[in-house]
Amino acid sequence: MKHHFFALLSAVLLAGCSPSKEPEPLKSSALTAPEFIGQSATAKPFQGSNITHPFMAKAGKSTIHGDGFNSDVHLISGPLGINPQIQTRDGSNMPGGMCATVTITTKDQLIALCASIAGFEIHMLKPRSLELLARFKLPNRPSSFQALVKRDPTIVMTDTSGGAYYYLDDQDRVVLADSTQRIIRLANRQTETGEWEFYLDGSWDLSHEVPNDCMNWNNWFPDGECDPITAVLPDHKGLIWWVTRYGRVGTLNPETGRVKSTQFKGEEIQNSFAMDENAAYVVTDHATYAMNTDARGKPTVLWQEAYDRGSARKVGSINQGSGTTPTLLGDRYITVTDNADERINLLVYRRQPDFNGQRLICTVPLFENQQSATENSMVGWGRTIIIENNFGYSSAVQQKEWDVIPGGITRIDIRKDESGCDVVWNSPEKAPSVVPKLSADNGLVYFYTFEQQKNAEDVAWYLMALDANSGKTAFKIRTGAGMAFDNNWAPITIGTDGTAYVGTIKGIIAIWDEPQPALSQSTEHGANQG
Repeated sequence: MKHHFFALLSAVLLAGCSPSKEPEPLKSSALTAPEFIGQSATAKPFQGSNITHPFMAKAGKSTIHGDGFNSDVHLISGPLGINPQIQTRDGSNMPGGMCATVTITTKDQLIALCASIAGFEIHMLKPRSLELLARFKLPNRPSSFQALVKRDPTIVMTDTSGGAYYYLDDQDRVVLADSTQRIIRLANRQTETGEWEFYLDGSWDLSHEVPNDCMNWNNWFPDGECDPITAVLPDHKGLIWWVTRYGRVGTLNPETGRVKSTQFKGEEIQNSFAMDENAAYVVTDHATYAMNTDARGKPTVLWQEAYDRGSARKVGSINQGSGTTPTLLGDRYITVTDNADERINLLVYRRQPDFNGQRLICTVPLFENQQSATENSMVGWGRTIIIENNFGYSSAVQQKEWDVIPGGITRIDIRKDESGCDVVWNSPEKAPSVVPKLSADNGLVYFYTFEQQKNAEDVAWYLMALDANSGKTAFKIRTGAGMAFDNNWAPITIGTDGTAYVGTIKGIIAIWDEPQPALSQSTEHGANQG
C-alpha cells in the first residue's frame, strides 16, 4: 500500500496545475450497503447563546470549528434526510485535494483550505455545485517534502501547520500562517470580466520570532530548530494571536507590525485555541492556559490548570497530550479532555479570569477502558457538551482494519448549580475522525460514519445525524465507498442554504435536502381522472 501511495503522490506532483472549474466527481468503490438508513427527521431547535466577535465572520462561518469559541455549532438547519441529494468534487488530480477547512462568506461562497502532498491552496467554491471560482496557492510545507524523501506519509498526517487553522475575518478575508512563518491576509474580489480572484491584502514576516530551519527541497540538512506556526485567531482588541507546534504563543499587531511572544518550553501545542473578550485559551500537552497581554502586547498567563497527560501517545494521536481544541460555553465555562491511560476524561473548568477557588467543575471518564481517545474539539452549546471517540483510527492512508474502531458518542451536561456534570446519553455509533457539528435550528448533531459492506472490500461512508436531545440516530445518508470518501479528520460545515459539506481525503462532498414538490389540486384532479 505504501508503494501505491507514493506512486500516487508522484502522479499528483506531475499533474497539471489548471484544474477544471466544473467538479470531477469522486470515484466510489463498489456499493452494496444501503443508500439510506433510518427516517427523515423533524426540526427541534436546541437552545444556546449566540457568539459574536468584532473581527471575525459570523458564528458558524469563520473557522474549522465555526467560531472563536470552537463551539462547532451552526445556527441554521442542516439536512433533515428528505430526498437527499449529493454532489462531490475530486481534487486528487491537482494541488489542493482534500478540503480540510471550509468557511462561508457574506455572499455565501465557500472558502476552503484544500490540501494535498503537492501543496496547499485556498479555494473559493460555488455553494452546492462545488464549481471552482478562484484559487490561491500557498507555499509547500516542509512536512510534504519530508514525507516524499523519507517515504513516510505519517509525517504529513501529524503536521497541523500550513493554514488549516485559518479564520475568516469580518470583511471576508482569510487570515492564516503559511509554512514560511508569515501571517498573510487574503481578500477576494470580482474582476471586470466577472471572474473571482484572491489577492494579498497583508503580509507579516514572523521568522525573526519563530525558528524556521526546516528540512525542505532547498534545505536538505538543517541543523537548527524548526517550529511551524499552526493556528491564528484575533482577540477582541484586533491583535492576531498565533501558536506554534513547540509551545510558542505570540501576538501580531496588524496595524504596526509589532510582534511579541513567549514560549512554554518543553511543551507542544497540536491543535488550535479559543478566544473570548477576556482571554485566549491554549491547551498544550501538559496544561490548559488562559492568557492575556501585558502593556507591551506580550502574552502572559492569567491562570493555568495541569491535567493527566498519561504515559504514552495513543493510536492516531499527534503527541502525548490532550487531543482537543478547547471549547468555550456561554460566558463561564471551558472544556478539554486529558490523555489519561485507561480512559480519557472530559474536564470542565470555570474560565472567569477573576474567579477565586477551584476552577475544576467535573472530571467525567469517557468511553471504554483501553479504547478511549479523541482528536477533535467537542460540540459545546448552552450547558451541553457532545464528544466522539476516535480511538483506533489513524488516517485514510494508514487505516486497514475497521473492526478495531469501538466507536462511542456521549452527551454531558454541566449542572446548573455547578456541582458537577451528568452523562445524558451514550450512543454506540462510530465517528472515527470527523469534526462534528450541531445544527441549533433543527437539533441534529451531524457526524460522518462508515458501515461494513457485504461481499465488498471497502467500507461505505455516511453522513449521520443524531438527535441532540435523545442521542438516537435519526438517519444516515450514503456518500460513497472506499478511501476517496474517507473523512480523514476534516470537518462538517453547514452552508447558508442548509447544505452540509464534508471534506474527504480526496476532495469535498455536498449533501442537501430536495423535497418533492407538492402536487397542485388541478394536477391531482387530472391525475385521478386519468
